[in-house]
Amino acid sequence: MSTLLVMNTQTRFELLYETHVGSIYRYFTRRSAISDCEDLTSEVFTIAWRKIAEIPTEMELAWLYKTAWNVLANKRRKFVEIPIEELDIEGDDIADVIIEDESLKEAWLRLSIRDREVLRLTAWDGLAPDQLALVLNISVSGAGAALSRARRKFEEEMVK
Repeated sequence: MSTLLVMNTQTRFELLYETHVGSIYRYFTRRSAISDCEDLTSEVFTIAWRKIAEIPTEMELAWLYKTAWNVLANKRRKFVEIPIEELDIEGDDIADVIIEDESLKEAWLRLSIRDREVLRLTAWDGLAPDQLALVLNISVSGAGAALSRARRKFEEEMVK
């Protein structure tokens, strides 16, 4: 049995925070303006405090990433009137900025927002298929298919 199951709410939250605050902050540094990262991270952990009993044991980080994605989507919707799928987010994502090879960068930017997120969550954030499934709110086999599809699309974009 996980230690987190037998802890009281305060202790579980403190351990959750200490263990994952750095990962959630880095998640935001790769997806938003650095000036927003602290506030966004705080919002994720505020939600985690309120929903601590709902956070699945052994999947805490994936649950936090899913919450972070929702927090970021809500922020973007709040300040931008156009749908997120239509946003030109070049510059909002550190991957869009640090890729120096122009053909690689162009291939990356031609991917859908979802495909880029799937690749980031697995390559940069190191999520396993079951964690990716939780973040995407799909089955584990669906997450594997999403990752496979995103990789294939990226490879196809690279040869264009």
